Amino acid sequence: MTPQLRQNVVSEALTWLNTPYHHQGDLKGVGVDCVMVMIEVYKACGLVPSTLDPRPYTHDWHMHRSEENYLAGVMDLAERVDEPQPGDIALFTFGRCVSHGGIVIKWPVIIHAYIEHGAVVLTDVSKSAALLARLHGFYSLR
Repeated sequence: MTPQLRQNVVSEALTWLNTPYHHQGDLKGVGVDCVMVMIEVYKACGLVPSTLDPRPYTHDWHMHRSEENYLAGVMDLAERVDEPQPGDIALFTFGRCVSHGGIVIKWPVIIHAYIEHGAVVLTDVSKSAALLARLHGFYSLR
């Protein structure tokens, strides 16, 4: 991703701040979940196909299955990186597999739709024990 595209991703992601959390939602200002906010941001920046849509999925799928569906979806579009850059994806393991993600603003700050806060929020992962302990890794779109 070029520096300009990275800035475009960050700028677009920030327009989703305070959008309420809503499972499977995809409407800015109305409701969105963690996977759909990332997809909608990357769609708006022309980085993923406009037809990309992993729905339907249950709210608690990650608690009952070990298949890495979320991770596989990310890996179809991105490659793992060691040092995150703005616009990259940070993935987290909740339950039995990777099941949460956010967009890196400037590591360790991410933007994500977080059910614990009920909205799209900025979080400093270094100050969030719940997220830091579950960090799986970073991915950059191809």
